[in-house]
Amino acid sequence: MATLPKRFVHFRKVYPAVARTYEALGTQCHLAGPLDERSRALVKLALAVGARQEGGVHAQVRKALEAGLSPDELRHVAILALPTIGFPPAMAALSWIEDLLPARRKGTSGKR
Repeated sequence: MATLPKRFVHFRKVYPAVARTYEALGTQCHLAGPLDERSRALVKLALAVGARQEGGVHAQVRKALEAGLSPDELRHVAILALPTIGFPPAMAALSWIEDLLPARRKGTSGKR
């Protein structure tokens, strides 16, 4: 599993019962419908992109990579957001996605 953000680790330490309940809610939401893990990962990333939540995008990128999605699939979510949320927010989302991609860490930026 990817390294969790320090803020969330601290939250789990200080409020363990709340954190367990929150994580159980997430599990139940995942099990409540027919979408497979990959589809759920893409939908949750798209929701974070649309809500313009940088931390949420980072979290969903980590989870999507763990679910086996490719960097290009994740980038595609930001590109699909262009006509709906506009160019600047979609580019912000693309940069947040790139923050977590291994290619970015190696000094490349993927497809252009």
